[in-house]
Amino acid sequence: MTKLPELSLFFPFWNEEQNIESVVKKAIPVIEKIADKWEIIMVDDGSSDKTPEIAKKLASQNSNLVATGNKVNHGYGAALKKGFDTAKYKYVVFNDGDGQFDFSEIDKFIEKIEGRDMVIGFRKKRLDNPFRHILMNLLKIWDFVFFRFSFKDIDCGFKLFNKEALEKILPLKSEGAMITTEILAKAKKAKLKIAEVEVNHYPRIYGDQSGGNLRVILRAVKESLILWKELNF
Repeated sequence: MTKLPELSLFFPFWNEEQNIESVVKKAIPVIEKIADKWEIIMVDDGSSDKTPEIAKKLASQNSNLVATGNKVNHGYGAALKKGFDTAKYKYVVFNDGDGQFDFSEIDKFIEKIEGRDMVIGFRKKRLDNPFRHILMNLLKIWDFVFFRFSFKDIDCGFKLFNKEALEKILPLKSEGAMITTEILAKAKKAKLKIAEVEVNHYPRIYGDQSGGNLRVILRAVKESLILWKELNF
């Protein structure tokens, strides 16, 4: 297995008190094997449960763990932005904190990162409700029409970046679910080199998904129109 000189991993969390400890503890032995220097950043986006307290407890037990976040819930994009801003190492990877991706598959990403700026995952078989599948296909059409790019799985929550390349698309502005579209649209404009890798997807065992509710969808539409205006005018 190829080993990276340094790696920042961050997990976005929102009301994940039943997932956070197991997700982080499963990641530690993996990241120890694939990076000489590493950190795991736990980004809490204004949870109303015990997620922030658990994050602080874990950070107090291991100097490579960092607890940070937003005092008020702003959305998925806000959590990712906080993670990108906090990450300090040459390579940065994020992995959703709900246990639906297995971080041990990071080796697939590492194999493709040399000579590229980003490696993004696509789900082999998406294991969530049918409505989310419909939304994914609508997002593909929307992004192709407005931003002229096409990827197998735009909103997959498992992506690896070269930090130097990442800085070419910062700052990111989306606070909600449209953050992944913003990343890819700005990467396309900056002519970054992107590879795709297949990953497994697992059903959520604890907690609730929010990506399919009407408020999140309307916010995503608004953010995408703002992004289109920013990139074109």
